[in-house]
Amino acid sequence: MAAVKAFFKKEPVLVVSGALAFLSVFFVPPSAAYLSYIDFRTLGILFCLMAAVAGLSGAGVFDAMARVLSQKAGTVRRLSLLLVLAAFGLSMFITNDVALITFVPLTILMLREAGQRALIITVVMETVGANLGSALTPFGNPQNLYLYSRYGMGMGEFLSITGPLCLIGLLLTAGGVLVFRLPAQNIAPKGGEAVFDRRKALFYGALFILSLLAVFRVIPWQLALAVVAAALALADRKIFKRVDYSLLVTFLFFFILVGNLGSIPAVEGWVSGLLKGRELLVSALVSQFISNVPAALMLSGFTDNWQGLLAGTNIGGLGTLIASMASLISFRLYAKSEGAKAGKYFAVFTAWNFAYLLVMLAAGLLLWR
Repeated sequence: MAAVKAFFKKEPVLVVSGALAFLSVFFVPPSAAYLSYIDFRTLGILFCLMAAVAGLSGAGVFDAMARVLSQKAGTVRRLSLLLVLAAFGLSMFITNDVALITFVPLTILMLREAGQRALIITVVMETVGANLGSALTPFGNPQNLYLYSRYGMGMGEFLSITGPLCLIGLLLTAGGVLVFRLPAQNIAPKGGEAVFDRRKALFYGALFILSLLAVFRVIPWQLALAVVAAALALADRKIFKRVDYSLLVTFLFFFILVGNLGSIPAVEGWVSGLLKGRELLVSALVSQFISNVPAALMLSGFTDNWQGLLAGTNIGGLGTLIASMASLISFRLYAKSEGAKAGKYFAVFTAWNFAYLLVMLAAGLLLWR
């Protein structure tokens, strides 16, 4: 029981999605049609991107970049702003999860002596920045990759929605750091030199570019998957263990759940009616309770309005602590740090996230009503 409880606590979305998919089987018996539910392209490309990013991280690429940036800042105020902007920018390419896993531990190391106020503000704004910055690209977060594939968007169409969101997000994130008026006192760099493996960095950089070519449909996703899997098998099998398979299985469960729900006329009609004309608001609201990735997977089966769904699920990453799984990563990393004040962090996070959520929703409704 202890092991079961620990697994549920670690992977609540996976467990719940699996249970719901299992229950849906009683309403729609298993058949060959189940295979048509599954978006194998999204799963294949997501595996490639996660493997490439894990390899780049293991090569010390992101850690080296973070340390160089932090060492050039000088003061608490500039260091905070630089770390937040770096998390915002890099999340567009390495996903919001990886950006926070990279920058939050370094932020704790660098700003611990500056006090909990500066540390909490910086980590909260890094989290907001990573969630909003990752909205820009199809590969910035899992729901974007799925929606980009699911609706067959062109890059221009995609950026017409995410570009304005990202610009507003940049202004809010940078403005939030400046509003707090953190001290301008000097702060000494810490942590020493980062370990950087040039050969590994080039190797995984090539795999990352190959994955992007599949994202943009320049090459077949099957080819990218085959090359990445073969390259890992021959050169670095340890990376297979660092891929987030729980996310891939969660996607699989939601594909089955949504496919089965869509096969039930009464459910399909009710959800489609609820969504019609309200995709942005409904998807942002649903994200507050089940997070934005499952919300995108669940609601995409009931609407063709990809614009509202894309905007809503990205905006919906703001708000509650579970609206984006990346936000939970930041909270856990901070809560485990020495002298952490989890209650204060939660209060600051919640207040600023809901304030930004309302601003972004208002902007979204004005732009895409």
